[in-house]
Amino acid sequence: MRGGLEGPVQFPWTQSIAAGGVFNPLDGWDYETPDSDVGVEIFHRATLVGLVAVAKSGGFALQQEGPVPAGGTAGVPPGRINLDPITGVGYSNRKLSLNYRNPTGGAIVVDGYIIATPRKAFGGGGARRAAPTRAPRRTFRRRR
Repeated sequence: MRGGLEGPVQFPWTQSIAAGGVFNPLDGWDYETPDSDVGVEIFHRATLVGLVAVAKSGGFALQQEGPVPAGGTAGVPPGRINLDPITGVGYSNRKLSLNYRNPTGGAIVVDGYIIATPRKAFGGGGARRAAPTRAPRRTFRRRR
């Protein structure tokens, strides 16, 4: 089923973005519009300073437009140990998007990947539990 997740899904990308160009790596991804709420982690890194990105789930911003961390080698995905991910919730039936924009005068390569994990795997999307019940309070009569 398109968009349905049974477990975590990872999607990597590497792309050279020309001066003044834009790029959305999630365009056409099978899980771009998930059927249920998912936890999202995005790791990305540019080869040069200047690239900016916006991450969204539907109309909700996971990250407003901001700089993409720079450094590393083109074609080598960033490691977890080196970067803090962009995290958030991808809401069911809402399109995930990650839009890169290169306002500089030269081409910049961006490497990254996204991990989408069903929230039900962590107890966030499954059935609700009933509120805990309290045992009736016992009253004791004093003997005379």
